[in-house]
Amino acid sequence: MSRILILGSGAWGTAIALSLCRRGGHKVTLWSHSAEEGRQIADAGENTLFLPGFKLPAGLRVTWDCGEAALAEILVSVVPSEFLRPTLARILPHLHAGQIVVSATKGVENGSLLRMSEVVEATLGEAGLRLPVGVLSGPTFAQEVAEGQPTALTIAFRDAHIAARIREEFSSQSLRLYTSTDVIGVELGGALKNVIAIAAGVAAGVGLGYNSTAALITRGIAEITRLAQACGARRETLAGLSGVGDLVLTCTGSLSRNRTVGQALGKGLKLDEALTQLGGKVAEGVFTTRAALGLARRHGIEMPITEQMELILNEGKDPREAIRELMLRPGRDEH
Repeated sequence: MSRILILGSGAWGTAIALSLCRRGGHKVTLWSHSAEEGRQIADAGENTLFLPGFKLPAGLRVTWDCGEAALAEILVSVVPSEFLRPTLARILPHLHAGQIVVSATKGVENGSLLRMSEVVEATLGEAGLRLPVGVLSGPTFAQEVAEGQPTALTIAFRDAHIAARIREEFSSQSLRLYTSTDVIGVELGGALKNVIAIAAGVAAGVGLGYNSTAALITRGIAEITRLAQACGARRETLAGLSGVGDLVLTCTGSLSRNRTVGQALGKGLKLDEALTQLGGKVAEGVFTTRAALGLARRHGIEMPITEQMELILNEGKDPREAIRELMLRPGRDEH
């Protein structure tokens, strides 16, 4: 039995907690960033704001006490990328040697251009603390995981033995985990696919069909792979669950927040209007786009889809014009 603390009470954090409780054999605690939100979840017996319709099992504790981090053997960070550093600063005094950290946030930090696991490692390092930090990623919608639908994910640690331990701790009849030592590839695949999903949504919003979506997905994985390899990832990782698998799901699924935002933009809504439609949920691709371009420029990598999404998101470019420019790019050899 392990003590597991889920940092972040959004839809994905709640779904992971429900999956672990369903599996059994652990003491699971769901941590909320605020007492108000935590009490609301605890009193309602479900996460009515981010994952309504799923009753919390009796064995799942809800807390907003940072001191709970001291009791955990495994911490799963599901904090939105823009709030990760301040959250880590709050719990850092309670962390200690012997703990394991799993990052389940799909993003890249603006400014520093660090992956989420790198942000965790850097923050720990500032306090002189070294803990194993890994990544959980793959094609998942929180609602379906909460429902117990069969799902496959990748767990990546540089130490294969730790990855194998987390696989055994988290796997269940409905959740199958595959291990990897390619932390960079697994993490960048999960983060960068959100940008391409926005593009797929834009294409749908302006009225384009399946041909266009297939083209965006295919050229999108090419962009992601080029950048990930330049950052040190293995090419085959991007052909797996955390690459192609996650990309296809997020670009085509109606539950995708990033696709939803892109679709709203394609229909003519402003970014703030599109984000309001999410009801407080986060579309990580909006924050990752600029950081992805920063990484691309650092490594001299061409990312035309990502460039056009940046212009739409942050420069107010007409989505139809962006799609037109992508189609009018000079022809080239596919590989």
